[in-house]
Amino acid sequence: MEQYIIKGGKPLIGEVTISGYKNAALGIIAAAVMTDETVTIENVPDVRDIRVLLQAIGDIGAKVEYVNGDTVKICGGLIQTVDVDFDYVRKIRASYYLVGALLGKYKSSKVALPGGCNIGSRPIDQHIKGFEALGAAVKIEHGLICAEAEELKGAHIYFDCSSVGATINTMLSACLADGLTILENAAKEPHIVDIANFLNSMGANIKGAGTDVIRVKGVPKLHGTEYSIIPDQIEAGTFMFAAAASKGDILIKNVIPKHLEAFTAKLIEIGADVEEFDDAIRVRAEGKLGNTHVKTLIYPGFLTDMQPQMTTLLAVSKGTSVVTESIFENRFKYVDELSRMGASIKVESNTAIIDGVDKLTGAVVSAPDLRGGAALVIAGLMAEGFTIVENVEYIERGYEKFEYKMQQLGADMVKFDSEDTKAIKKFKLKVG
Repeated sequence: MEQYIIKGGKPLIGEVTISGYKNAALGIIAAAVMTDETVTIENVPDVRDIRVLLQAIGDIGAKVEYVNGDTVKICGGLIQTVDVDFDYVRKIRASYYLVGALLGKYKSSKVALPGGCNIGSRPIDQHIKGFEALGAAVKIEHGLICAEAEELKGAHIYFDCSSVGATINTMLSACLADGLTILENAAKEPHIVDIANFLNSMGANIKGAGTDVIRVKGVPKLHGTEYSIIPDQIEAGTFMFAAAASKGDILIKNVIPKHLEAFTAKLIEIGADVEEFDDAIRVRAEGKLGNTHVKTLIYPGFLTDMQPQMTTLLAVSKGTSVVTESIFENRFKYVDELSRMGASIKVESNTAIIDGVDKLTGAVVSAPDLRGGAALVIAGLMAEGFTIVENVEYIERGYEKFEYKMQQLGADMVKFDSEDTKAIKKFKLKVG
């Protein structure tokens, strides 16, 4: 089992380049199999969830070729089955995008029910509602989502809640349906816009992505394209908060500042210095930061994926802060680990009450999920002494070369095998 060991107390200083957005890449890779022609996708992040999805489409017959470090060519012309049921694909949430993609192209799909981080209930009822409205019969049996249709026809669909997954999945199927599909109460996240732009570059006819009403006019078929994925707003936000937490100064490159406005606003509110450029953002902080209240909301509100990083930063800020989680009920599991490091956080239902402490101290902690794990790394950077973060495979689901990027900013942080006690001793001797 691999772990991170971190010596805290050192400010992060320098430049970091943000990778492609994992959440956009997952939908785009699924969409790429909807044409028989070759699709070239640039700025693909090299993280575990992406590798798993690429392996899944390869196993059903798609041709997958890595051109270089961040460019992938995909050809879905040789797909032999619509049955996607592998143990590894069950471990990622985005496997369900293959339901919409394969249903749109082949009018049939059987895909393993998804897994991912255990951060709370993420039902697929709105996905099923979308597929059924387009004319598919959907059932769940033997751990598979099975969707079949003689033909797909455009429909007017009102989602009961603003669901990112259901919006993307229904949009995928609707691209090749007959007629006009209108999606109301659609999610508005940046990666939905990116996936819609990708589909349009393949010949789809989608308008309104980024608003709560998306119109999809079905086309007979899609064609090959070349496309570059947008930067990862969550990775960017994580480094923004790491800069503030470590009292550092980081220029974060390859970002879209508009996507980061909710994070920027909170950092400025508690006393950090944030400077925006066309495609970069600089975050600096000195001394104790202030307190605030945060409530997670759907985009463009403060994203749930940044809540653990925010809470961790507030754990050593002045006064009392309140963080309310309105999206996922299990998102505070990392708080017990922060408490082991000296944080004073009380969780009541979906709210965390944080009394800022003078400092955190290093401890052995375990990442409970992707974003909670990233937050524990930030805690380790702030803490006095050494911190060991276990279960780093969660973190590597969504962050490319995480420890390397931290090292380039000056962090005393390495990854090692838990059984390699010599590596721990060597690291401690090296950094003192």
